Amino acid sequence: MDVQKIKQRFSIIGNTYSLNRSIDIAVQVAPTDLSVLISGESGTGKEVFPQIIHQYSARKHAPYIAVNCGAIPEGTIDSELFGHEKGAFTGALSDRKGYFEAANKGTIFLDEIGELPLSTQVRLLRVLETGEFIKVGSSKVIKSDVRVVAATNVNIPKSVKEGKFREDLFYRLNTVPISMPPLRERQEDIYLLFRKFAQDFAEKYRMPPLRLDESAQQLLKSYRWPGNIRQLKNVTEQISIIEKERQIGAENLQPYLPRNDEQMLPAIYTDSSSKDQTFSSEREILYKVLFDMKKDMSDLKKLVFDLMQSSGDSSSLQKDNAVLIRKLYEDQEYDILQHQAPTAANIPTPNDSVIQDTEVFVEESLSLEDKEIEMIKKALDKHNGKRKYAALDLGISERTLYRKIKEYDIN
Repeated sequence: MDVQKIKQRFSIIGNTYSLNRSIDIAVQVAPTDLSVLISGESGTGKEVFPQIIHQYSARKHAPYIAVNCGAIPEGTIDSELFGHEKGAFTGALSDRKGYFEAANKGTIFLDEIGELPLSTQVRLLRVLETGEFIKVGSSKVIKSDVRVVAATNVNIPKSVKEGKFREDLFYRLNTVPISMPPLRERQEDIYLLFRKFAQDFAEKYRMPPLRLDESAQQLLKSYRWPGNIRQLKNVTEQISIIEKERQIGAENLQPYLPRNDEQMLPAIYTDSSSKDQTFSSEREILYKVLFDMKKDMSDLKKLVFDLMQSSGDSSSLQKDNAVLIRKLYEDQEYDILQHQAPTAANIPTPNDSVIQDTEVFVEESLSLEDKEIEMIKKALDKHNGKRKYAALDLGISERTLYRKIKEYDIN
């Protein structure tokens, strides 16, 4: 199959090897009925590949249905996918066919598959394995011959480890994996995409197309594009409308490229054994440092105590050592207080004949649930209660945010 003809048919722009390889896999798997899982960051164009698979399969004359799993409320997603009987729940005024029944003999594309509730994942697994499902409120088994193509922008293996996604469903969907490369790994395609979008918007708004000089092209290629193709298209449309000059230089392009992508870099901490560890937040790094400090001070306490025991009953030596320990503990307490973290207790005085035990406690709650509630409240306050923008800020779907607000009873 000619890859260039496929690109022209589905308006795919680019010539990188990773993109061509993904198209080639899609075409090879299309004639089969194997399940396909398309992974990649949001905005990379994953929604095009299910259409390629459907159009080059024997099911091309049957229905093709695309479903965004993240946009359907958790309480109704079973009804949407599998249908319901009249009276199955409040508002079920008549029988309704689900997407799996409507797409019989065809293809169903499940976008954002990682957002499916666990109960729905069980139903989906049964459909994939047996081709059978039961409508909500019914006891009748329905057969459906549907080819499933799924897509996700989340790390499904990580979700499996966290218990958010069924491992058996993951392997059932991942029969043939297709990975979409992010735009930053397709540097030679960025300017080609820009030119295509610029021409489209020039025709749409009836104005001359944009042209980029060499400096602007280099800036376009060096940017990380966290929003991928969707962000590039949005930036091109903004420039097409706002800029009066059609020749764009780097100084004109720079204001449209927010420099917040450096925050995507992970924080890396190296411990005393020189083994790299990656932490998800600065808070975890701080706690790691503080706990290591506690261990070091405990070792020092034991060492000096042993020295005091081996030196006999010399009261002068004991007094000097006790003063030294007190000074060290006070220094540690000061450093910890500077970071708003654990404080030292039971610090010995110069008159102590033995070194008392030291306890470290964390005044701030370490409960993940408390932290999650705190971050949700902060995001809602930041965006004046607008849940859509709060969800974007938190990096979760709006439906997930709704569920957590209800679960934690957040006003």
